[in-house]
Amino acid sequence: MTLQDAKVGTRVTVRRINGEGAYKRRIMDMGITKGSEIHIRKVAPLGDPVEITVRGYELSLRKADAACVDVDPVTA
Repeated sequence: MTLQDAKVGTRVTVRRINGEGAYKRRIMDMGITKGSEIHIRKVAPLGDPVEITVRGYELSLRKADAACVDVDPVTA
């Protein structure tokens, strides 16, 4: 499952970031790294952007960027 597919209100853990070079580095610089927990806060009506909380701050990601982040659901 990718971050783009996650439902609003769920928590997920980053499994892997797809992409190469500067693109992957840009996503990692935002705090989205392997093992980090992400809360899906909102999705815009047309699906772009996705608003998430990661490492204590809010971040908006484009749909294309969210599709490059593989995640696993957090089980309570």
